[in-house]
Amino acid sequence: VNTGTRRSHAPLVIALGPGFSAGSDCHAVIETQRGHWLGRVIESGPAQPNSGTPGAVNGHTNRVLRAPAAGHVQPRINIGDPVRAGQTIATVGNLPVVAPFDGVLRGLVHPNVLVTPGLKIGDLDPRGVVEHCFHISDKSLAVGGGVLEAVLAGKGLHPAR
Repeated sequence: VNTGTRRSHAPLVIALGPGFSAGSDCHAVIETQRGHWLGRVIESGPAQPNSGTPGAVNGHTNRVLRAPAAGHVQPRINIGDPVRAGQTIATVGNLPVVAPFDGVLRGLVHPNVLVTPGLKIGDLDPRGVVEHCFHISDKSLAVGGGVLEAVLAGKGLHPAR
């Protein structure tokens, strides 16, 4: 989601995913949706629209944790800890954030961040492999590679227009 990013903000502005349009908001957009176009540099136009559903991992698409209320996230466990379905992972505004299935806590928003209801605050990995929490994922490598490609190609390396 673009919250105000403009090409004029820097000599080279690269945006990630939906909500940005290369050529107007930024110099290049990197595709973040899994599939054939993941990590591609888009020089004109937008990324694919947000599907609203994360890609399935071990059959689970409900692995994104969302804030049940406004407030600060108060973790009950740490990234990399195993979780059981129904376990409280964190609270927000005294409301629990509950694991929908067994797995490993892969990510969680920092407690200093003020969140709004429905905001993505973390995710679970149903594969249960703790090491995955501390290594760069295939998706992150593809997106990072797209950013590197855009930088090395000199996309937008000219005075901001």
